[in-house]
Amino acid sequence: MASTAPPTVGTGSDADDLGLSPDVLRQMYEEMLLTRLLDERMLQLNRIGKAPFVISCQGQEAAQIGAAFALDKDKDWFLPYYRDLAICIHAGMTARDIMLNLFAKPDDPNSGGRQMPGHYGSRKLRIVTGSSPVATQLLHATGVAYAAKLRREDSVAYTSVGEGGTSTGDFHEALNFAAIHKLPVLFFVENNQYAISVPMEKQMAVERVADRARGYGLPGVTVDGTDVFATFRAVREAADRARRGDGPTLVEAMVQRFQPHSGDDDDKYRSREEVAALRERDPLVLFRQALEERGVLDAARVAELTGRIRAEIDAATDYGEAAREMDPATLEAHVFAKYEVRSTKYEQGTK
Repeated sequence: MASTAPPTVGTGSDADDLGLSPDVLRQMYEEMLLTRLLDERMLQLNRIGKAPFVISCQGQEAAQIGAAFALDKDKDWFLPYYRDLAICIHAGMTARDIMLNLFAKPDDPNSGGRQMPGHYGSRKLRIVTGSSPVATQLLHATGVAYAAKLRREDSVAYTSVGEGGTSTGDFHEALNFAAIHKLPVLFFVENNQYAISVPMEKQMAVERVADRARGYGLPGVTVDGTDVFATFRAVREAADRARRGDGPTLVEAMVQRFQPHSGDDDDKYRSREEVAALRERDPLVLFRQALEERGVLDAARVAELTGRIRAEIDAATDYGEAAREMDPATLEAHVFAKYEVRSTKYEQGTK
């Protein structure tokens, strides 16, 4: 019997025809490194009680950077999920922005300190703010893509989710509507094999999330999400397809989650040996090695870059901690509606 598994696109070995210049490759690595070191700092702050909640993206950076660079941040829309730190950094968020969000300061550009960490949003950067219920951003992205089609705009709506989110009704409704109307939306599933503590084999009966695309009449592609080049290729092809008017694509990136689900998760459902084995395919290390082999990076440049980014994160941490605190008088803002009890009399008289 022929395999019904969706196609898996190529790996970094065939990356030389992607048109990525040395400068762009170095930028990709720099943004990956910033993401990793910033994520590590946020976890440290969480562990010492200075940050109430953190949800890590360590192990998933290559998939996010590959996807981000395949899109056009000047005209596309980003509807990320809570682990998409690298996506937001590429879109233009700074370490300072992220720290203001982490410390829930009123100068946080995402939500003024009103949303929990990992809820990104910026009109300026074309990042549509997310909602806490899992996978609702898929519906939002479908709506954004529908509006773009009606306006005849040359834009693609990127949205991401973990594989656990593909078992929700929102996933079904978003893909079904997007496929029917051939909308320019790209569904990006970062499959780290665990929906919090539930392994993938207990979440779905199909071998791959990309298998689900067939039921909606749209292409499904599985890619090695530890490979920046392979992910870039898959997302660029999906974005090109969307721009041509051929509709959405479901791209499943197989990634690895190095840390617990969140700062509140003890992660005892995985053995320490299993977690340690994931580090053998650390996407940051793999990408650095690939660039060193191409002569794009060397040890001296990596060391200089690492020192500069650590200094940037130190400064951002200090800035975030020292930033003004929320005014307690605003506690009920955006929670309860303020209203006045009015009489039946009009201000100008009675009727």
